[in-house]
Amino acid sequence: MRWSVGIEAEGERILSREQIVELADAVAGHNGIATGIGTNRYGARLIVQAETREDAIARATQTFLQAAAAAGLPGAPVVRTEAISEAEDEQEDNR
Repeated sequence: MRWSVGIEAEGERILSREQIVELADAVAGHNGIATGIGTNRYGARLIVQAETREDAIARATQTFLQAAAAAGLPGAPVVRTEAISEAEDEQEDNR
């Protein structure tokens, strides 16, 4: 099953456009987008394959942390995660 997973990490420094562009490049291979320009939070929304919500969040978090490190972002704790399955998203659209 495909899942759309949102993840945010919060640090102490304000992040530049260039830093978030680097993160966007790092998550692009995972159908990802990045956020956080001008804030002390950076995040991504990734598409992953997993059987359960917990698996989806775990896989996306691992990918996100690797991408953040590859982008040279400062290490920061993950402060938010959310996941929605393709089926749940379709149900929402049909309401």
